[in-house]
Amino acid sequence: MAARNTARKRAFQILFEGDQRGADVLTVLADWIRLSRTDTRQPPVSEYTMQLVEGYAQHAKRIDELIAQYSVGWTLDRMPVVDRNILRLGAYELIWVDETPDAVVLDEMVQLAKEFSTDESPSFVNGLLGRLKDLKPSLRRTAEDAGD
Repeated sequence: MAARNTARKRAFQILFEGDQRGADVLTVLADWIRLSRTDTRQPPVSEYTMQLVEGYAQHAKRIDELIAQYSVGWTLDRMPVVDRNILRLGAYELIWVDETPDAVVLDEMVQLAKEFSTDESPSFVNGLLGRLKDLKPSLRRTAEDAGD
């Protein structure tokens, strides 16, 4: 499972870079792939990293709506960039990737928050993603009804 852990970390980094630069995440992903093919110092971009970034991009609007709706006291704009992108990645994997157990998604996202964000961030990420996990059946129905 270390490969999946690395893939998640790279997907988070791509989402973070896109957010910071104001660039489309698919453009950033393409840049990372191109760089990994031309610079031997750059690690390759795994299939799972691509799946996570492309999946997030496909559902980005709905994911941001869910994060905004369920993050009590925080707007997306006020949220730390690291936390916002960990939540985006976690929400995508939690709601749309069936082969990953929910507990694994929560644990992996909390670990990313511990590694890259503030001391308060792991509990914030865990709480918000835990809420989405509890609501997952109704969120899936809503997303399917909207054609998302």
